[in-house]
Amino acid sequence: MTERNFYEAVAHRRTNYALGRNIPVTEETIIDTVEKVTREVPSAFNMQSGRVIVALGQYHDKVWEIVMDTLRKIVPADKFAPTEAKVKGFAAAYGTLLYFEETETVKKLQEQFPGYAANFPVWASQGNGMLQFALWTALTDLGLGVNIQHYNPIIDAAIKEAFEVPESWTLVAQMPFGEPTADPKPIEKLDVKDRVWVKR
Repeated sequence: MTERNFYEAVAHRRTNYALGRNIPVTEETIIDTVEKVTREVPSAFNMQSGRVIVALGQYHDKVWEIVMDTLRKIVPADKFAPTEAKVKGFAAAYGTLLYFEETETVKKLQEQFPGYAANFPVWASQGNGMLQFALWTALTDLGLGVNIQHYNPIIDAAIKEAFEVPESWTLVAQMPFGEPTADPKPIEKLDVKDRVWVKR
């Protein structure tokens, strides 16, 4: 685990696909981190509609078994090899965070504040994005490699059944994490001056 200031932690957070299972921290540390970050991440109207399942061991394996079986049914056999290799890479990780939105919470707020009804799904999505970013950064700061995937909605039904997820939870992302076995590939950044304007 490396202690960084906030900027350093944000800058160090990267997409890493080279993941293994020899992790530098305990499962208890990971679970504690997920719980603490989830509790503190803000949300519009304090809706707290984001949900996370920490899938470890056989449950992590099950996530990627579901993904593999689902894709095998829809990807032509002669083109399946690259897909299979990619999914095996995610399965090689130590665990997976499954992100959900609890839709009943959103619906209740839409009914309570009809003038903002169209905004609540957007705000919920923004809140889940903040949760994903915060957890991604926190896991990276623990010395883990992390990436994020979006195989929903094609795996939704199977995930709900396998994990006994409430009907009101909608799957939004899958985040495999594990031992970083290689450095992330370099990426290009746009000129920040084109993205941040200052008026004063």
